[in-house]
Amino acid sequence: MLQIAVCDDEKTMGEYLKQLIQRRIGNDKEYQVEVFSKGQELLKAGKNFDIFFLDIDLKDMSGLEMARRLRKESEAVIVFVTALKEYVFDAFDVHAFQYLLKPIDEDKFFKVLDMAIAECRPQKQSEPLVIRVKGIYRNIPRESILYAENDARKVVLHLKEEQISYYAKMSELEAMLGDSFFRCHRGYLVNLSAVAGYDTGNIQLKNGEMILMAKQKYSAFVTAYMEFLRRK
Repeated sequence: MLQIAVCDDEKTMGEYLKQLIQRRIGNDKEYQVEVFSKGQELLKAGKNFDIFFLDIDLKDMSGLEMARRLRKESEAVIVFVTALKEYVFDAFDVHAFQYLLKPIDEDKFFKVLDMAIAECRPQKQSEPLVIRVKGIYRNIPRESILYAENDARKVVLHLKEEQISYYAKMSELEAMLGDSFFRCHRGYLVNLSAVAGYDTGNIQLKNGEMILMAKQKYSAFVTAYMEFLRRK
């Protein structure tokens, strides 16, 4: 899941930025957006955010100071959103991704958001899936997963070399794996990179296996698969 933080001491501005982000990402469960009105509040949250939208003129601390603290532990994407023009060169010191001026130009904001997400996506997609199997934590490379299958209260991961069964909810796995995987049936979550062909009722994988596709999912699958191929 890609996590985005917004920090602005004007609550209406913070909520406005959140609305812009949600307008862009829609209802995609791969993203989570949180709004903070104080810098210390954000730092205490202790979460590993991937993208930060920070005001510079905060009441409790400078946005630049907050960025310096974040940089000690994080290589996250930092975008300053401020009415202050004079700090644009200081932003280079904390390796800011972009510097946006208020009032917000929505078209420019959407372009910067798209670029920030694109900057994060390769890193997120390369992170292994960490699961607990019989008391042992295992790191599963995402590219090794062909598909996941529902089995009562368990999920079965069908990998290139083995199958792993563990206690989990398919909906949670779906959110963790993101848009390179598609829930083609209530019982199946398929890795789009493993797809060799499809019709309205089935998906054929590159290893020759066939899994079910719900007819009502067909249109959404085609859209997701075309978008996946476009990104490659």
